[in-house]
Parts: sequence; structure tokens; C-alpha cells
Amino acid sequence: MKNAVIGNNKQKANLIVLGAVPRLLYLLQQETSSTELKTECAVVLGSLAMGTENNVKSLLDCHIIPALLQGLLSLDLKFIEACLRCLRTIFTSPVTPEELLYTDATVIPHLMALLSKSRYTQEYICQIFSHCCKGPDHQTILFNHGAVQNIAHLLTSVSYKVRMQALKCFSVLAFENPQVSMTLVNVLVDGELLPQIFVKMLQRDKPIEMQLTSAKCLTYMCRAGAIRTDDNCIVLKLDHDLKHAHELRQAAFKLYASLGANDEDIRKKIIETENMMDRIVTGLSESSVKVRLAAVRCLHSLSRSVQQLRTSFQDHAVWKPLMKVLQNAPDEILVVASSMLCNLLLEFSPSKEPILESGAVELLCGLTQSENPALRVNGIWALMNMAFQAEQKIKADILRSLSTEQLFRLLSDSDLNVLMKTLGLLRNLLSTRPHIDKIMSTHGKQIMQAVTLILEGEHNIEVKEQTLCILANIADGTTAKELIMTNDDILQKIKYYMGHSHVKLQLAAMFCISNLIWNEEEGSQERQDKLRDMGIVDILHKLSQSPDSNLCDKAKTALQQYLA
Repeated sequence: MKNAVIGNNKQKANLIVLGAVPRLLYLLQQETSSTELKTECAVVLGSLAMGTENNVKSLLDCHIIPALLQGLLSLDLKFIEACLRCLRTIFTSPVTPEELLYTDATVIPHLMALLSKSRYTQEYICQIFSHCCKGPDHQTILFNHGAVQNIAHLLTSVSYKVRMQALKCFSVLAFENPQVSMTLVNVLVDGELLPQIFVKMLQRDKPIEMQLTSAKCLTYMCRAGAIRTDDNCIVLKLDHDLKHAHELRQAAFKLYASLGANDEDIRKKIIETENMMDRIVTGLSESSVKVRLAAVRCLHSLSRSVQQLRTSFQDHAVWKPLMKVLQNAPDEILVVASSMLCNLLLEFSPSKEPILESGAVELLCGLTQSENPALRVNGIWALMNMAFQAEQKIKADILRSLSTEQLFRLLSDSDLNVLMKTLGLLRNLLSTRPHIDKIMSTHGKQIMQAVTLILEGEHNIEVKEQTLCILANIADGTTAKELIMTNDDILQKIKYYMGHSHVKLQLAAMFCISNLIWNEEEGSQERQDKLRDMGIVDILHKLSQSPDSNLCDKAKTALQQYLA
């Protein structure tokens, strides 16, 4: 079972559905189970917890935490370590309420006592504390149970992981807490004061994560008044090293963005690197604009993968911090973040629905009014993706939020990309018959005006082709097609483009005619007669001799409608 689930989320989910969790917990708590069996059960449960957030929810529903906490009363160190490892994984999941650690008053003192058992108990317990210490109440409980004294000596541990988790503990304990900060100033570890140890951990040869976390500890102590803010050692060191750390993170994110830009295998490797997605997502809320920009660029590069959009991006709910970034950021970040949002709104992306529910329509409509053409393009592009095969309600929301005035402003935008994406949006809005008829019944007059203006204007082939495709969609409506049939100007334009020198435009115009004359639909005879009087049948005969096979086939199919 253990070997089957390692690194395989699908197998993990299968085992949970098959009811493995209650059975494993039963064996874990049975006094008759051997310690070796109990340990194996804890290991498998830990592996299940490393899957998706839904896995963790299933484990919590089976009351795994009380069972694992009970396991910590064992005398067997390997079993204790396995229980702690599993608890660590569960408590570091965003779906686990921190309060579950504090429900039983005997748990915290027992965890303090286990700190001396091994480097693994030290690493896991410190990690649990640093994740479950959320606010003054938790800080007070941990402080009163001797957290400072019990964890301080771990800062000189031979294990980097233990030192790092101990340091993180101090950063959460000291956060906005004068009582803890004042105590830390006077703590001695191997004859050295704690602030001195923090300063040593800021040195260049230490890992970036360690430098940043020790900088946090010193910053919180300064804010609490425990260390003088004009202490040169701290002021210079923090300023210089934070800048250096930001530069390094920025460079790393940029490198990953470049590596993942065009290669699916590399994107997969980057995403599967341990904690990588968490680090990139954390980068979105960095204080440094340059780091935030590089993190967004990195995610944008990774979001080009269909596979990752369906899996990792959903597992890490990347859309949430991204939406936060989009609320208030400089243009350079907004451009990349909104471009990434376009990818997250593709029809196969599971993030599409929650993004819609979080107010994305208003945000994107706001972007279309930006003076920056790149933001206008991304805003309308994202709306276009959103409207693709969407429900009527979403389409109505887009039209209401965007307003017809803004839609037509965008259709006369000087930027070609904006115009093309706006036409794409209109085409996606006008798809499926009931939607076409509904939208044309309320906005038909303005849409027909816009179509006329574009077909008359000095636009390139692609723009006119898109516009004729929109007309073809309108012609596919049940009641909407009458807006074309009663508009002689539009009919003459369709006729004109049927005889155009460019095949793309001839084909698009042919689609309009085919939809208008399809004889299985009500009123088709009258429409056919009117178009025959206009000379459309003669053109169809001409086109049926076209050297272009596609055009020739479409013309013959249309002529058959007249013969049927």
C-alpha cells in the first residue's frame, strides 16, 4: 500500500474512497497491533496526507489528529517520529484548523518533552508550532509552556532542517509580540545571546531562507523595542542582505520562467520540484516589486501547460493570490498577471469557475478601459476566453459589466490586437441559438451597426473575416437572422464578399448564406427567394466551379438547399 501511493495522487484518492483510512486508524490504535505495524500505518497515512487538500479533509473527517496525538504517548521512537511526520503534513495543510492542536491542554507540554528525543522530533514539532501559531493566544500558550527555552538550543543543532524550523518558530513567536521579543534579547545559547545568533544567520554564506527568516526575527524584535532601531549592525545588515536576497530570488524566478517557456518536460520538472509551487506563489506577495514581477512571469510561463493548468495550478489554488495581485499592482505586473489569467480562463481549466465567482468579470472589464494597450488586450482576451461555450448568465454578466458603449469603443480601438480580441469576444457571445437570439433581441441594432462600420472600414483581411464569421453566427439564430434579412445594406456586403478576391472572405460570406438558406428552418423559402432575386444563386454557380476545393464544396452544398 505504501509503495502504491508514494507520489501517486490518483492511487491515494482511490485508497481513501475504498475506505482505507478508518482501517489504518483502527490498526494504529489497536493495543494488539505490533509497533512495526502501527509505524507502517502512520507512514501510509502520512503519504495520503501529502496528496491533495481533499485527501487531508478526508483524513480530518476520520478524526486522524486525536489518533496520532494518542500515538505520541508510545515509548517507541520510530512510531513517535512517524506520527509526528504525519501530524506535520496535516497541520501544514491550509485546510487544517490550527485550533485542533490546542484542544487538549496536555498536548503542547507533551510535544515540548518530545523535543529532546531526536532531530526528527525536533524538526517536525518546530514545524508544527510555526504553522499553528496564529496570533497572540497561540503565542501565549507556547510561551507559557517554555517554547523559548526548549527551542533556543536547537538553533545550534547540527541539522540544518532543525535550525531552520527552530528559527521559523522564533519568527512566529516574536511577530507583533513585545513579551516574547523582550525575553529573546536575554536568552543565552552556548554562552551567546540570541540576537547575536540571529545576526550570524544573516551572513552571506547562509542559505537565503535562513537569512530572510533571521532578518524577520530581528525586525520583529526591533519593532517591539527589544533592540534599538539604530543598531548599526542590524540596520546595515538587514538593508544590504534583504536587497541581495531579493535580487537572487528575482534571478531564480526569471531563470525558471525562461526554462519553462517552450518545453513541457522542463515545466513538469520545475513544478514537481519539492515546494517549488509554494515558493513561486509566496513570491506573488513579496514586498519587492521586482520579485513579485519575476514570480508572476514564472507562473505565466508554467501556465502555458494544459496538464499543469488542470493539476498543479488547481492543487495550489494559484488563482487566489493571482486575483489579489490583480487588485492593486503596477502596470508592469498587471500586464503579465492578466496575461496569465487569460490562460487560467481557458475552457478546460478547473480554475475558471472559482475565478468567475471571485468577481473577475468586473476586474477584466475595468482593464479594458486602461490607457495601456497591453492591458486592454489582456482584459478583452480574458473575457473572450471566459465567454467561450459559457452559460447565458455569464454572457449576460459580461455584456452588463462591459456595457455596449465600451464594447463599441473597443471595436473602434486603434490597436489591432484589441479589435481582433473584441471581435473574438463578440463571436463567442453570439454562439448557440438561444444565446444568439437573446443577445440580438436586446443589442441587435448596435451590433449590426458595428458590423456595418467594420465591413466598410479600411481593415485587414483577418478583421473582416472575423466580422463575417460573427454575421454567420447571427444568421444561425432563429429570430436573429431576420436582422440580416431585413437589412439590404448588410446583404449587399455579404454578396460583395462572396465575389472577393480573397478566399478566406469568400468562405466566411458563404457561411452567412448557408445559414440563411438552410431549408429545414422556418421561413427558408422566402429567404431563398429574396437572395435569388439578389443574384446570389448566380454567384453560387460561379463559385461551384472554383479551383479552391473548400469553396467549391460549400457552394455546391448551398445550391442543394435550393434544389431540395
